[in-house]
Amino acid sequence: MPPDARAPGRFAAGRPASAGPDPGDPGSPAATPPPAAAAEAAGALCPASEVELAELVAAAAGPLRVIGGGTRGMAPAAGRTLTTAALAGVVLYEPAALTLVVRAGTPVGEVERRLAAEGQRLPFEPMDHRGLLGTRGTPTMGGVAAANVSGPRRILAGAARDAMLGVRFVDGNGRVIANGGRVMKNVTGYDLVRLVAGSRGGLGILTEIAFKVLPAPETQAVLRLAGLDDTRAVAAMAAALASPWEVSGAAHLPAGRDGGAVTLLRLEGFAGAVAGRAGRLAAALAGFGRAEVESDPARVAATWAAVRDVAAFHGREGDVWRLSVRPSAAAALVARAEAAGTLYDWGGGLVWLLMPEGTDLRARLGPVPGHATLVRAAAATRARLATLHPEPPAVAALAAGLRARFDPRAILGGGGS
Repeated sequence: MPPDARAPGRFAAGRPASAGPDPGDPGSPAATPPPAAAAEAAGALCPASEVELAELVAAAAGPLRVIGGGTRGMAPAAGRTLTTAALAGVVLYEPAALTLVVRAGTPVGEVERRLAAEGQRLPFEPMDHRGLLGTRGTPTMGGVAAANVSGPRRILAGAARDAMLGVRFVDGNGRVIANGGRVMKNVTGYDLVRLVAGSRGGLGILTEIAFKVLPAPETQAVLRLAGLDDTRAVAAMAAALASPWEVSGAAHLPAGRDGGAVTLLRLEGFAGAVAGRAGRLAAALAGFGRAEVESDPARVAATWAAVRDVAAFHGREGDVWRLSVRPSAAAALVARAEAAGTLYDWGGGLVWLLMPEGTDLRARLGPVPGHATLVRAAAATRARLATLHPEPPAVAALAAGLRARFDPRAILGGGGS
């Protein structure tokens, strides 16, 4: 019997729920983490169960600075630190049903290894922020869900929120809320799951998440187009993504490994099919130049890990901004930004910019058809510039209403203003 079979109603239709099993319960998966011991030693609140977390939140007299692994830079600067590191462990994994349920503090690496052993993976390819932000610690699944962390494969497989089937979280009142389910057909209250994904902890502290997982491909290949300027590269990526060849990654580096511009297009699947699709895609893109095909799995994986984690900016000085924009507008925005470094992902829908320290990129760009998020900067810059892009008045009113409902005492912070 799966460890949570005695709690069939763990995910429900957006109503308060009874707290889940304690990690110390012999019928539950063990949660042990050395990170929890380190957090306790540092004086952080480190609840060992959902019940304890709910009690701590209900009793909180001031703001809480909530972290998982502390690797993504979302936590507000002020408040008593509370970590979910001890709320760790795989609650349920059914490979045949493509379903995984984990506690929020479960390390991402642990999940990826367990899925790989069954020939499966997280479809949304979550980024590891440590190299970019210079943070230490262990990325957690709760952090992935709270920030809706989605890598290059988002263009084909969707974002993290699209793979989330159900959640359990503690709101700012100390209530345990359960929502969603463990199969795609159970969509009751599904919108609440999608609201929590990407809310950066502003609506509640995640304790448990159910994910849809997918089979890993047999092989992958990458097509490289050299020497395209930004406008032509975005056009090439758009043509590739509009083709029938199921491109699962489309990125452009104006300055690649050898200093020249390189456009990258990824294909995944069965070996024979990938080879055939690569040849046909190269022929379809002949107007953009000759495509070089790389099919060594290790090299392809390393290439896309570097794109996913924005490795081109690791160890370089400057502020890091993230633009989520209409691809057709991306090249013009990059030209106005005058950045020290640029990386296009999602076919141009996501642009990473390395800017001189203290730059107000929003002021420099003017109106942006999307969002400009400050990802990395010195404390003085963060005190002056909001992390998140200003919301239109109507959206801001809706967001404020949600926060007032789920966190009326404003103790959760939301991981950035």
